[in-house]
Amino acid sequence: MCFKKELQGKTKTKKENSGIFAYLNYKVPRTRKEIFETLIKGLQRLEYRGYDSAGVAIDGNNNEDKERYIKLVKKRGKVKTLDEELQKQGVLDLKAAFETHFGIAHTRWATHGVPNALNCHPQRSDKSNEFVVIHNGIITNYKDLRMFLETKGYEFESETDTETIPKLIKYVYDNTETEDISFSALVERVIQQLEGAFALVFKSIHYPGEAVATRRGSPLLIGVRSESKLSTEQIPVLYRTCNIENVKNICKTRMKRLDSSTCLHAIGDKAVEFFFASDASAIIEHTNRVIFLEDDDIAAVAEGKLSIHRLERSASDDSSRAIQTLQMELQQISEGWQ
Repeated sequence: MCFKKELQGKTKTKKENSGIFAYLNYKVPRTRKEIFETLIKGLQRLEYRGYDSAGVAIDGNNNEDKERYIKLVKKRGKVKTLDEELQKQGVLDLKAAFETHFGIAHTRWATHGVPNALNCHPQRSDKSNEFVVIHNGIITNYKDLRMFLETKGYEFESETDTETIPKLIKYVYDNTETEDISFSALVERVIQQLEGAFALVFKSIHYPGEAVATRRGSPLLIGVRSESKLSTEQIPVLYRTCNIENVKNICKTRMKRLDSSTCLHAIGDKAVEFFFASDASAIIEHTNRVIFLEDDDIAAVAEGKLSIHRLERSASDDSSRAIQTLQMELQQISEGWQ
């Protein structure tokens, strides 16, 4: 499924100063209020980067018997304004508890479209919020992608380049030949169509409690925290050539044997938390154990297990991604890590 066109030239735009933060708690009970507080604090650690609006996406209910939906809250202005809006959301029970949950958050510095709620991230695939995404960077072929998607009936509501991404993943999902395609496989197909620089984190109602993140030319790291022993310190990089297109199912199978050569997890299927960020300053207060993603890595968390895969292997590729221990203090990172 390839419809990418070659652009005649690349348009230069100002550097993206926005911030990404996301939090996944697996078997770690958290109230919606605690999840909000974690997301907001992560955004506040990124305030020095500069921004004009902010937003979050969280689950709208915590009962599997009810229809799943994603709640978006987006505001122009400071993170404090977003926090105040979250605290007064009458339709959401702040005391509701989630054993497993994935929430994403973003601060935006406008590069495409004026600073307002519609142009703020997370951007969504449709009015039902089936797929939502946060993005740092610039998609240089977004006009061609948008034109293609509009011919397929997808309606756009923002002026951003980012909105093409959730629309595109919904298009791939709607037109996939198999019903059991993994979340990471969908993202894999999407990024093959993107030109430019990006760090992306995806959330979907179709994959509750799962996260997928990827980067190309824009920084992204993952922090991990668990009171239990982790399965590995070196996460192997998987490739399509290894016949592992469905990374989620591979992880499920291997983890029954606690095979630490496939995924990172807490041994014994114990509680674990993952933090995704564009800057270490948003993670260091939670954990100093981090994985730095490299260009074109696709990181997926499903059932508390983190896997990393790539489309192709090159001679210069490292065969794994090491868990590193940050030695810097929070103040040092805030001042010096870009």
